[in-house]
Amino acid sequence: MVTRRGAETAVLVPVQEWRRLQSTARPSLKQLLLSDQARADMVEPVRGRARRRAVEPMR
Repeated sequence: MVTRRGAETAVLVPVQEWRRLQSTARPSLKQLLLSDQARADMVEPVRGRARRRAVEPMR
């Protein structure tokens, strides 16, 4: 445990433990965007129901 002015700041771990922790970490944004699972739960809005304002002719 590394402290700075009495507050815990960092932890030193062996390289093998760090790699194990990294492999079980959450996926990165890149991994999420490239996976099929990331897009499966996406909710798409209903399109075509918006009403447009009438355009007034130019004078």
